[in-house]
Amino acid sequence: MSSWDGDDDLAAAAGRILGSRHPVAAVAVVTSSGSMVARHGVPEDAGFEIGSISKAFTGMLFCEAREQGLVSGSTTLGELFPLDGHGDISSVALQSLSVHRSGLPSLPPAMQPWRRTWRLWRHGENPYGDTLAELLEQARGISVGRPRSAYSNLGFQLLGHAAAAASGLSYEALLRERFGAAYRVPATEADLVPTDILGTTAHGRPRAAWVGEALAPAGGIRATIGTMRDFTATVLAGTAPGMAALDPVESFQGIMRIGAGWITVTRAGRPVAWHNGGTGGFRTWIGVDREAGVGAVVLSATERSVDSVGFRLLKEFAARR
Repeated sequence: MSSWDGDDDLAAAAGRILGSRHPVAAVAVVTSSGSMVARHGVPEDAGFEIGSISKAFTGMLFCEAREQGLVSGSTTLGELFPLDGHGDISSVALQSLSVHRSGLPSLPPAMQPWRRTWRLWRHGENPYGDTLAELLEQARGISVGRPRSAYSNLGFQLLGHAAAAASGLSYEALLRERFGAAYRVPATEADLVPTDILGTTAHGRPRAAWVGEALAPAGGIRATIGTMRDFTATVLAGTAPGMAALDPVESFQGIMRIGAGWITVTRAGRPVAWHNGGTGGFRTWIGVDREAGVGAVVLSATERSVDSVGFRLLKEFAARR
């Protein structure tokens, strides 16, 4: 297996921590004194699916829209979308979506998620691909449960498109306006570019690209490792839009807490804000230890978790500060 390219120090750490289980991957570490990138099996401009790290961006877009007075936490979906006749979903508030306490299911039953998941497992197909109009129609008549902590892709799809609607833009246009033109949200496979890579299962089987307008705010963003490095630097500097998204406001799944999308857990006595991502053939992770002044990103085009890798990289480089 060829060696890692990039910063020597980070390449050595990445090769040791990721080993041979992630043959196509890229990592970045950012500190107050600079940044480092290393990659294996891909060029520097490779476009990765970042999966649910997209929710971190969506939470920040929501927080910025709230800061600008375009929405409030109590703004409902019915105030931003044509949801007449859709039932209780029209009364769901944006704040509840941002902390996964909306009472919405993970996905709309009308989407037939189990059928799509089976086709993903069997044929490697993209289980998404819907337009925003199709998503809103699938949401018709959804039963809204009690407000409890329950992870919802549907919730973040709606949150992101709601923030965009309040801004008078599409989600992709709002994302690129606030975070930069380097981010892409392919709606169809025709929107992929030559530098976009495809992921695989843990056994090397190819997976179709996860594309779709509706998916974008919850898991449809593509970015390079350099783009994610630069984003992490702005988060550490406190200059990224919607920084309030990183501040935890609710409990979430045991010992963790959640802001707007961003999850916070205590490591080495310090809060770490993070999010992971997973699509058909990608696993990703981002985390920032703002007290230590260190951030890390891991992007892998293989269906194996990189959560422990991300936390180890963050801990190792924080210890060197």
